[in-house]
Amino acid sequence: MNYETVIGLEVHAQLLTKSKMYCGCSTDYASTPPNTHVCPVCMGMPGVLPVINRQAVEYTMMTALALNSPISEYTRFDRKNYPYPDLVKGYQISQYDAPIGQKGWLTIEVDGVTKKIGITRVHLEEDTAKLLHRTSPDGEDYSLVDINRSGVPLMEIVGEPDLRSPEEARQYLIKLRSILQYLGVSTGNMEEGSFRCDANISIRPVGSAELGPKVEVKNMNSFKAVFLAMEYEARRQRKAATEGKKLVQETRGWVEDKGRTVSQRSKEYAHDYRYFPEPDLPPLVIGRDWVEEVGKRLPELPEARRDRFIAEYDLPLYDADFLTREKAVAEYFEEGARVGKEVSPKEVSNWLLGEVSRIINAGNIDIDGFRKKVSPPMLCGLILSSHGTINAATAKTVLEDMFKTGKTADEIIKESGLSQISDTQELEKIVAEVINSNVQPVADFKAGKETALKFLVGQVMKATKGRANPQLVNEVLKQKLVEDSSS
Repeated sequence: MNYETVIGLEVHAQLLTKSKMYCGCSTDYASTPPNTHVCPVCMGMPGVLPVINRQAVEYTMMTALALNSPISEYTRFDRKNYPYPDLVKGYQISQYDAPIGQKGWLTIEVDGVTKKIGITRVHLEEDTAKLLHRTSPDGEDYSLVDINRSGVPLMEIVGEPDLRSPEEARQYLIKLRSILQYLGVSTGNMEEGSFRCDANISIRPVGSAELGPKVEVKNMNSFKAVFLAMEYEARRQRKAATEGKKLVQETRGWVEDKGRTVSQRSKEYAHDYRYFPEPDLPPLVIGRDWVEEVGKRLPELPEARRDRFIAEYDLPLYDADFLTREKAVAEYFEEGARVGKEVSPKEVSNWLLGEVSRIINAGNIDIDGFRKKVSPPMLCGLILSSHGTINAATAKTVLEDMFKTGKTADEIIKESGLSQISDTQELEKIVAEVINSNVQPVADFKAGKETALKFLVGQVMKATKGRANPQLVNEVLKQKLVEDSSS
């Protein structure tokens, strides 16, 4: 029997507010000691009263609007009850059936096909504390609780089960993170935990409308992990169904180093959380004037910027799509593209897609880390040098030195003596030496083997340590070889 994979993603994004969701504690706790950014409210002390963070509400409204989701005029906060040790109050102030936004959508593109993915709701809640697992000197395991994160505004975006493959799930997350970064509401950093994903996955016979038991997968901290976890879980469920084994609704965790999911607990249903309206917060009424005012703040979003890059800078779709996935990359490109007419936008794009991406990936950094050493004007200076001062191969080496030292291309070229040899007389001497030292390749070329010329060009480039102008080398070599043949 053939089975279809059905995936729905729940994404939690920490919001970039200065204070927590229901109190005035700072959210800038990353480099501070445990339990130092806390107060009676976020510690869940008896008798305290929460106050809604207006900025968090507006960030959630912006996200809902960007995801084509109508803003609810009436919304409220609920208590979601569950007895986990990282939930200091024993409940979480969240939203359930009256969220800020619902019934939205975004589009993804996989294998050249554009697909519309539904958004069930966009709602607001608070983050939990963080558990730190330790082992004592005598080998006993124990856990500590750091409450600094407790109460940080957390936006949840619940997607419809419209995804049909791990690759669609990955592209959905990439697109969603890009939107949040463009809005400036979240860093979208999965590794740091500010952008977290839980995936609900099940299978069903092709053509059937009835889903099998839903499995929730947690502990995925990268796009690659989501892809691999979904691939593994889809295979596991298909294998179990084929063998006649019973699948159950459960929560499973992704174990990165083993490449598999493991059972953690039975999956809760909504009624297990015993939702009821938060008694300490009145319903929140969002007027149309407020919605319009927030809507005016929406920036240019990824798709609009991609289309503008194609039209304004005459870039291919592939380039424009790559450059606009991350806001910081798009801004780096655009600053470089506007430096001057001597460097074309396409050249800037080529370097960003090529050598810059290679350095970023090798160094495990982002574009901001690269920018600290090599600014857009500095990159354009290198590109301009590659027009004649140095050749393409040398330019790549110079970029690496620029990234290591923070120096400009001109400084490195001057200090290292890397200027391209374009003097014909100087090249003629080197070419003559190469011809005299490579009798057989010269004979092969004269016998009609064009590949021999490439070898000889390589020898000249080697002799000049890559500084020769390749086009001029070709011309001089051909001229000398022809002269030798006729003499």
